[in-house]
Amino acid sequence: MAGPTIHASAVLAGARAVLIRGPAGSGKSRLALALLDAGDTGLLPFARLIADDRAHVEALNGRLLVHPPAQLAGLIEVRGLGIRRLPFEPRAVVGWVVDLAAPDADRLPQPEAETATIAGIVVTRLAVAPKADPLPLVLAALRIN
Repeated sequence: MAGPTIHASAVLAGARAVLIRGPAGSGKSRLALALLDAGDTGLLPFARLIADDRAHVEALNGRLLVHPPAQLAGLIEVRGLGIRRLPFEPRAVVGWVVDLAAPDADRLPQPEAETATIAGIVVTRLAVAPKADPLPLVLAALRIN
C-alpha cells in the first residue's frame, strides 16, 4: 500500500536512501544529480535515483520506505535540459533526511534538530543552511555514519 506523497527527491546512496526535502527551487534535483554523479565517480560506493520532486513514503516494520509515484518513476528534472529518464530503484529504506534551505541549520546542531519524524518513524536528519552547498555535507555524513 502506498503511503502519503511528499514533496521530495530520493537517491539510494549505498545501502540506504537519502530523502531530500526543501522548498521549490532549493536544489533537490540538483543534489540528487550530484549524488548520482558521486556514485559514478566513486565518491559513493553506489547511487541510484529513487524519486524526483515527489515521493511516496510509508512506515513498515519500524522502517521508513520511499518509492516513486508510478507516473514519475525514473524521471528527473535537469534544469536547462528538461525531464530526463534514468535507471531507478523501485523502493528503499530511508537512512537520512536532508532538509535544504533549513532555517534551523546550525554550525553545531542541537540534538532535537538531528532527527525528523516522518510517518511515525524517526530518521537521522541533516539540516542544510540556505545557499550552502549540500553535497560536501551529505558526503561527509554518509562517510561518518
